[in-house]
Amino acid sequence: MANSRKKQAKETSTASTRGPQPLRGWGLVIARIIWAAIAFTDLIVLILGVPALTIQVQKPCLDLTRATCSSLQLLPTQMATAQFLGISPGAYAVYTVTCDLLITLLFLIVGALIFWHKSNDWMGLFVSSLLITFGGLGADLVHTNALPGLLPSSNLIFLIYDFLSILSGALSLLVWPALGLFFCTFPDGRLVPRWSWIFPCLFVVQFVFYLLPSPWNFQNWPPLLQLLEILLVYGGSVGAQFYRYFFVASPLQRQQIKWLAFGFGLVVFVVLPLENLLQILNGPHSILQLADPFTLMFDYLPIPLAIGVALLRYRLWDIDRVINRTLVYGLLTLILAGIYLGLVFSGEALLVGIVGKNDDLVIVGSTLIVAILFQPLRRGIQNGIDRRFYRQKYDAQRTLKAFSATLHQQTDLAQLSEQIVVIVQETIQPAHISLWLRGPVGKESDGAPPGQE
Repeated sequence: MANSRKKQAKETSTASTRGPQPLRGWGLVIARIIWAAIAFTDLIVLILGVPALTIQVQKPCLDLTRATCSSLQLLPTQMATAQFLGISPGAYAVYTVTCDLLITLLFLIVGALIFWHKSNDWMGLFVSSLLITFGGLGADLVHTNALPGLLPSSNLIFLIYDFLSILSGALSLLVWPALGLFFCTFPDGRLVPRWSWIFPCLFVVQFVFYLLPSPWNFQNWPPLLQLLEILLVYGGSVGAQFYRYFFVASPLQRQQIKWLAFGFGLVVFVVLPLENLLQILNGPHSILQLADPFTLMFDYLPIPLAIGVALLRYRLWDIDRVINRTLVYGLLTLILAGIYLGLVFSGEALLVGIVGKNDDLVIVGSTLIVAILFQPLRRGIQNGIDRRFYRQKYDAQRTLKAFSATLHQQTDLAQLSEQIVVIVQETIQPAHISLWLRGPVGKESDGAPPGQE
């Protein structure tokens, strides 16, 4: 039984590290025809959806729950803020459509590049069509949801519009299950483990519960049940990627998975928390009340970029440095911001009773303290992250530093050669190492190896 499990794990690992198999013959032709049909439908929806969105966002959303409105429409309170700031509905529409087109073009460009370079394997075609669909239907499906605002002027146009609405609605239904399939098959197009097909099915079940009427609708579930459902559906797909990364992925595929995790991690741990912070700072007549189009664009911005880099394999090995720098400077920014705010508030409280209110003195003093702490904190955070997440690199740096400190004290060539071999083995860990020493010029070799191995 144990031998059978080991054999199955070995076969799974071997299949995963082979890489995606290219499509050939009629299979390739049919796959490209399906891709072209999906891309054509997405582009038609985009062409009609952008003018419809322009009309839609100029009207206020009277449904405070936004259940029947676009996520980019203004509530009555937001409309009052826009009027207070002198922003007309037309100006807001231009701003909204500009943000929408920027993220849409990014999805379309990355999807087209993946098709250009990876159109001979099904994973490339699948991811390309998924990205183009997200671009055509719009972030949060804003183009599809805006289409009902267009009123056909003739029976023929009405039939075309009705047919297009059915197609876009079908694509909208398929987007989320396709997203679940993407998580379970990235980056080589194979289901790992084999039973992970369950997770795309859970995405379908989740979408059905979003469409059901109250009280079965997902949004009416108790909060604890909603949390459990989200952990099961999304956590299962993420768990499949963890399993692939640690047990069956090749070194190249691990770098691709790191890029995918980096893109989604930026959204979950950086972009969304910043949006929540903006909501806290939001005032009655603050321009932040009109930030929904801008924040929606940034919600999706890292995802197509990370997927494009991962699948096109562009400078994959730089991801470790990118993640390292992101962790270091992200933590450094949070710590320094906390220290600065603490110094400002505590400094003002202390100085009020001594010299009275003196904001300039407190701000200058706090800035100088933060500037002094910058380098020591950066080095400390860098060392801590290297020790925790990059242990091999950290140990290699310490070993090389210690060897460099004793190098000038070593005079025995044989002992120095042995130390060099040991250091290289500990830091680089090559499969084979040889050290060749050049003898004195003019002397013939006695047949022995001119170095040690």
